[in-house]
Amino acid sequence: MTTTKKVAYSIVLTALAVVLSPIFIPFGITKVFPAQHMINVIAGVVVGPWYATTIAGAAGLIRNLLGTGTIFAFPGGMIGAFLAGYAYRITKSIIFAALGEVIGTGLIGATVSALIVGPVFLHKSMALMSFIIAFSLSTVFGSIIGVFILFLLKKAGIAFE
Repeated sequence: MTTTKKVAYSIVLTALAVVLSPIFIPFGITKVFPAQHMINVIAGVVVGPWYATTIAGAAGLIRNLLGTGTIFAFPGGMIGAFLAGYAYRITKSIIFAALGEVIGTGLIGATVSALIVGPVFLHKSMALMSFIIAFSLSTVFGSIIGVFILFLLKKAGIAFE
């Protein structure tokens, strides 16, 4: 895929992540916001790990500037996006891309958020398990939606690579 196509896809995926970010799924007593995670899986497969990471970072920055995001969007989204793209690059499996997103956001991103970002930037101690639960719920739902969309695109004959 040409660099021009990757940049064009990246712009569209960033815009989608921002526009879809207010959409949530009620799940028990919480709300699950799956949009960024869906985009991370799609971007990881379509444009690769570095562009996917940039998309997550840009979407997080825009949402923070608009007042609709938090500082935790950066480690959560960017680590998940990178691992989704990297897992896809190694395995060529959409399922492994989703698994990379879930591990990257739900475990690593949550841990970085609770143990580094919160204490260093907000000067507050954070409960690690609450981050893992919240991030994992969102990333699992978003990853499933992303996989579903990618399978539909594949079935329609739209190439990713």
